[in-house]
Amino acid sequence: MPTETIIQLKNIKRTYKLGDEVLNALDDVSFSVTKGEFMAITGPSGSGKSTLANVIGGLDTPNSGTVLIDGQDISQVRDSKLSGYRNEHIGFVFQSFNLQGHETALENVMMPMVFAHKKRKDRRARAKECLEAVGLGDRLKHKPSQLSGGQRQRVAIARALANNPSIIIADEPTGNLDSAKGLEIITLLKKLNKEQGITLLIITHDMSVAKLAGRVIEIHDGHLTERR
Repeated sequence: MPTETIIQLKNIKRTYKLGDEVLNALDDVSFSVTKGEFMAITGPSGSGKSTLANVIGGLDTPNSGTVLIDGQDISQVRDSKLSGYRNEHIGFVFQSFNLQGHETALENVMMPMVFAHKKRKDRRARAKECLEAVGLGDRLKHKPSQLSGGQRQRVAIARALANNPSIIIADEPTGNLDSAKGLEIITLLKKLNKEQGITLLIITHDMSVAKLAGRVIEIHDGHLTERR
C-alpha cells in the first residue's frame, strides 16, 4: 500500500545575523514525513531543531527552499494567511504549556476554535471531548494553578487537538516534567498518533523520549542525519 507524504522539505536554509556573524540554523535540509508517522527530531541545544519545528509549523520562514505541507508550499504563503494555516492544520505543544492562567481548562481548549470562528456550543462540546481524550474529563473547570504539571501539559495537548489538526508538533513536551510524568505524556501522544492517525513530530534532546518514536532524525549545526 503506497504511503502518503504529508511533509516535504527541500533544500531549506535558515540563517540569522548576530552582529557581524551569520548563523546557519538550517543548512540545506531536505527530508519527508509520511501521513500518520511518529517522528522525533533530536540534537543538542542550539543545533537547529526548534528552528526546524518552527519552519514546518509556519512560525518561521526559511531564507530559501520549499516547505510542502499536504502539497501546499507554505514558504510562499503570506503572513496574513499563515496564521489561518497554523490554526487549521497544526497543533502545537510547548515545554512551558502556554496556558492562560485566568481561564479554565475548558476555556483554554476552546481558544483555538474561537479563531476558527466555530460556534460557542460547538467549541464547548469539542473542548470537552478533547479533555476527555487526554483523561481530564473531570477537570473541565480547573484553572492551571489547580493542576499538576502533567495535567497542564494534558490540557495543552487537548488544546492542540481542538481543530482536528493533521499534524502535532511537540517541542520539548516533557522538559518541565519529571521522568514518570514525561513518559505518561509521550505515551499519551503516541496513543493519539496511533488511534487518530495524527502525524506527530516531537522535538527533544532526551534520547529516552526519542527512542519511543517510529523514526528519529538528528540535527547538528543545521545538518540532519538519520538514526533509523
